[in-house]
Amino acid sequence: MRIVAGSLKGRAIATPEGMGTRPTSDRARQAIFNVLEHAPWSEGLNEARVLDLYAGSGALGFEALSRGAAFCLFIETDDGARGAIRENMDAYGLFGRCRVHRRSATDLGPRPGSAGEAFTLAFLDPPYRQGLGEQTLEKLIEGGWLAPGALVVFERGVEESQFASHPYDVLDVRDYGAARVTFLRAPG
Repeated sequence: MRIVAGSLKGRAIATPEGMGTRPTSDRARQAIFNVLEHAPWSEGLNEARVLDLYAGSGALGFEALSRGAAFCLFIETDDGARGAIRENMDAYGLFGRCRVHRRSATDLGPRPGSAGEAFTLAFLDPPYRQGLGEQTLEKLIEGGWLAPGALVVFERGVEESQFASHPYDVLDVRDYGAARVTFLRAPG
């Protein structure tokens, strides 16, 4: 896996060992970021404050930083994945522009002051078929993690049933292989 575009284009992404994570493919990542950079409902990535939940290797957050995001907070419970994220932060020289928190995305609680301002873009790439992403959508609102009108990119399996998106607005839905990506706007 590599960073697809931006200032870090072509740089390898360290990934955790084993089968505990399911990284978003380079092709799907490129397509997701094309939507974020060109859709009429998106303000692009420049200076975005990004939240990468179920971060795994951090590929989505690092791609956003490479393309101009100001800051990314990675949320991940797996020790190996957090180690890979830190390895990538070091290799890319991004300390100060990102942090990693060991916290469950389904039990976020209130956004701590140390996290800074609310986030303008969030990536949710939870394990498929467990309902974790739906729970996380609720927790993001309850905890004040998202800025009004923030964009949320929610990846699920294509075979999964539709989910109740309220109070989020569905902006677009795209299928990339086994992944269905739903672009949402937070209330605001």
